[in-house]
Amino acid sequence: MAVQIKICGIREDRALEAVIEAKADFGGFIFHQASPRNLTISEASRLTALAENRIQRVGLMVNPNDDFLCELAAQASLDAVQLQGSESPERVGQIRELLGVRVWKAIAVASREDVLRAEAYADTADFILFDAKTPPGALPGGMGLRFDWNLLKDLDVGLPWGLAGGLNADNVAEAIRLTRTPLVDVCSGTEAAPGVKDVDKIAAFCKAAREA
Repeated sequence: MAVQIKICGIREDRALEAVIEAKADFGGFIFHQASPRNLTISEASRLTALAENRIQRVGLMVNPNDDFLCELAAQASLDAVQLQGSESPERVGQIRELLGVRVWKAIAVASREDVLRAEAYADTADFILFDAKTPPGALPGGMGLRFDWNLLKDLDVGLPWGLAGGLNADNVAEAIRLTRTPLVDVCSGTEAAPGVKDVDKIAAFCKAAREA
């Protein structure tokens, strides 16, 4: 089965069109004020409308409160939300019930113990995304960091899962071969600068992942 591809950090029409043209499966839209890829709800409303029925739309957020979630849901159409913060299994379940969409939970990984934390979300999340653990005080993702992919060998956490963190067109085939991941998620590896997508890098990443 072909690996699925998510391109995260879309901020512009041009980038969205490039992601769709490259036949990625998911487009990621970030709602985190500290990130150079942050979107307002108004910006996201327009972009997600352009993406409707063309690509699956995932909104990334960090420890969101209910007021924000309800405002976002009222104005922007998302197929899933990706929780990148310290959300507990209980909170993940609450958000899934509140929004009525699929919920991805990102797990920050530096050790095998981190990987096994995913098991706690088996009853409340729909999907687990293993991402590299970033330094204290840094952004929770999108920094081009990677972890030891061998930590995911022979993985069974009871949920569908994917791999993020430091991926690019040059290493994604190796990542897929080592981990047998069903999905790869890239952000900085398809950028010319933080928050600025590179059309050629998007195309190259999708090609490399499809041919792995």
